[in-house]
Amino acid sequence: MDIQDERRRLLDAEGGDEDPTGLMSEQDAYLSKVKNGKLYLATFACVLGPMSFGFVLGYSSPAIPELTTIGDPRLRLDGDQASWFGSIVTLGAAAGGLLGGWMVEKIGRKLSLMFCSLPFVFGFTVIIAAQNVWMLYLGRALTGLASGVTSLVVPLYISEMAHERVRGKLGSCVQLMVVLGIMGAYLAGLYIDWRWLAICSSIPPTLLMVCMCFMPETPRFLLSQGKRREAEEALRFLRGPDAPVEWECARIEDACDEQGSSFQMSDLKDPGVYKPLMIGIMLMIFQQMSGINAIMFYAENIFEQAHFKESDLASVIVGLIQVVFTAGAALIMDKAGRKVLLTISGVAMAISTIAFGVYFYLMSKVHHTTSLSVLMLDIQTKATEEPPSNPLSWLALASMAVFISGFALGWGPIPWLVMSEIFPAKVRGFASAVCVLTNWTMAFVVTKTFQDMMSALTSAGTFWLFASMCTVSVIFTVLFVPETKGKTLEQIEATFRGTSGP
Repeated sequence: MDIQDERRRLLDAEGGDEDPTGLMSEQDAYLSKVKNGKLYLATFACVLGPMSFGFVLGYSSPAIPELTTIGDPRLRLDGDQASWFGSIVTLGAAAGGLLGGWMVEKIGRKLSLMFCSLPFVFGFTVIIAAQNVWMLYLGRALTGLASGVTSLVVPLYISEMAHERVRGKLGSCVQLMVVLGIMGAYLAGLYIDWRWLAICSSIPPTLLMVCMCFMPETPRFLLSQGKRREAEEALRFLRGPDAPVEWECARIEDACDEQGSSFQMSDLKDPGVYKPLMIGIMLMIFQQMSGINAIMFYAENIFEQAHFKESDLASVIVGLIQVVFTAGAALIMDKAGRKVLLTISGVAMAISTIAFGVYFYLMSKVHHTTSLSVLMLDIQTKATEEPPSNPLSWLALASMAVFISGFALGWGPIPWLVMSEIFPAKVRGFASAVCVLTNWTMAFVVTKTFQDMMSALTSAGTFWLFASMCTVSVIFTVLFVPETKGKTLEQIEATFRGTSGP
């Protein structure tokens, strides 16, 4: 066989002895013949989905100030309506997570990606044509629904088509494209109004629909449907003409046969199912309880206190920090590993949220108040005056920079990556849907209850609560999250079953 000959050649070249299992040597021999060009092309096509999702998230920041002061009373948003305009996306995304879990099993990963571009485009079209506030809500809900489907399907598509040497790097591109989309919305919002911004935001999902027409379905889904010939053709497209794809196809097929029938609720008793499911759920909870939404919510106010005049430009700077560190995480993901980056990320976020708590505590002493809301109101009522000097602004700026950098390095991209890696094939749609639903529900709960937490716990207490959650996330990562770098999806599955991988 070609794969055996290549394995022997590699062993001779390295002067090594025959591996008793032959597994790693066969993998190395196979991967030495793989060409990644079309794999990268397929990844680029599918991550237009997360970029669309990023534009949805970033759209509200430049649009809300315009919509709260617009001349047309039918479209003008008050404070409560502006809050719903920003947060209704999370409810749509929670529903999209459930829909996506059903779609990936019924129609496959590729068609799910193509169809999710429709609510993106329709949603922005409704916003563009909006005649009242309810049309704005509907447009945001539709784009949120598409975002939920995208956040489930794209990590799944990448993990099932990428091989173990580049899966971490390509999987991290999901979060990278999200933050690129957010920054793109911020930048475009500096120059164009909210309707034209909606038009620009509809371009990435349109390209997604077109580009995915030329990309293959994932080999694992095709094999689960008994379509071996199509699976080999998909692998040949993704791995290049020289790779003996029959070997990888047979390996995946054996794993599919071993799993047997489709998912049943009784499968939740299996430790190979409930263990990764609990890990996935907890990762999503910790991601949202880290305080990321709180930091982003108060970013503009922190810049104002630091006498940074251009608050719009400040948002772009925040987006740029996210892009740089998320890109850095993608480059080192397959070398450093998931656990190491999650741990470093959690420690950085814990330290920065503790520092934020100290900042707000000291500020409350200076201004004789324990409520940041009162401080914000004071700043707004003195908008025409020169802001007072704030000697502690450096602490807030430094804490925010450390937090956003730490989040982008680990807890931003890795929960989505790990979610796409740890579930057995037959429960991948169901388990991913549960994780996405958990993530977006927590995002909504944290966002809508944040002001209540600030009132009950004070500003400092709220951020110290986030710091405690970041600390617990580090402990959880060290004790329970498996390292998945360099492992095939079948080997990861075997780890949870307590058996040796194929």
